[in-house]
Amino acid sequence: MFATTNSSTLSPLFSFSRTTATSLPSKPTFWNLVPMKQSSSPGHLALALDNPRRTLHVSCGSTSPHASQRSSIQGGEAFFRGVLESMQSVYLNRNRTAKAILDLVHSAENNSLCYDHLAFRTFGVNGYGIDSMASFFLDYGYTQREELRFPAKKLRALWFSPPADSLASNGSGINGPLPRIFISELLVDQMSPQTQEIIKKYTESSVDGNKYAALASSLGHLTWEKPLYSEFQQLASESEYAAWTLVNGYALNHVTISTHRLKTHLKEIKKLNQFIKDSGFRLNSEGGVLKVSPDGLLQQSSTVADSISFKFSDGITESVPCSYIEFAERLVLPQYKNLPDTEVKEFHRRDGFEVASADKIFESTSKEQLSRVGS
Repeated sequence: MFATTNSSTLSPLFSFSRTTATSLPSKPTFWNLVPMKQSSSPGHLALALDNPRRTLHVSCGSTSPHASQRSSIQGGEAFFRGVLESMQSVYLNRNRTAKAILDLVHSAENNSLCYDHLAFRTFGVNGYGIDSMASFFLDYGYTQREELRFPAKKLRALWFSPPADSLASNGSGINGPLPRIFISELLVDQMSPQTQEIIKKYTESSVDGNKYAALASSLGHLTWEKPLYSEFQQLASESEYAAWTLVNGYALNHVTISTHRLKTHLKEIKKLNQFIKDSGFRLNSEGGVLKVSPDGLLQQSSTVADSISFKFSDGITESVPCSYIEFAERLVLPQYKNLPDTEVKEFHRRDGFEVASADKIFESTSKEQLSRVGS
């Protein structure tokens, strides 16, 4: 079911990698496939981790829940967090910029770091759209929230809020407050006949691969075979999003650092942006480096995506866009502006997402941004 490669030099998206955090003692990590008893899908498999401490150690302050959220993860919390940790491990192995920036901010903040949201891309056809990935999070207590539409890009998205009690966690990294989840899908039926044919060719050949979206993301594998280079070019000529999804599948598209939860001066996103630029990294300049919502309460920025070497099924090897890292600062809502800083919790801040800003963030993987010279 999963496409793999015989070359050990290609991206971990196409080869399995076992890693340990550099800050931990050298100890091999063993991965096992075990039945996911909590899943509503018969025969669903997912990853269990023998070493759940293998990645970045970060911590976050406690927050309070949104009224519509469920009260707890529905069973198997350790397993759920282990799967997220595995997704993160694949992401860090494939994206040197993201890993370097996380290490940089982690060092400057002395472990005070957590995620605002994780994002995934999907094909909205043959059951491979938003629902294929969302089902995993819904099974573990996440709540569906607002829909966002991107007509020019022919995309739609939904975001999901985490279980209420997970926001009160004082753990580190994935074991801390759980992030929001942002899942988008390409509206395939609005694409050209040629592009639709290619996408349906691979999703249909994957048979039931959509049932294992979370597993595919955890392993860093496609659920369909590797495409022809000419097919990738066809999709890229019409939709950068479509081309990205064809070669990256369910891999994490980006993780987002919650800047207002940082402890140093970097908690102000403008200062963090300057810190990132001064450290030699390029930021997405589409619509300006800083993307601000109309109410001024949600401010976002992101790096330009890394590129990886991909060997297509016809033997052609080319560089393709990979993933990136985002930063988000959520400011305090007007009705809570007089609260002392020490009393401000996450639910006092601006929630949700902004279509115009997200539209520009999508450009982090575009050819124009990847080929741009300078910071």
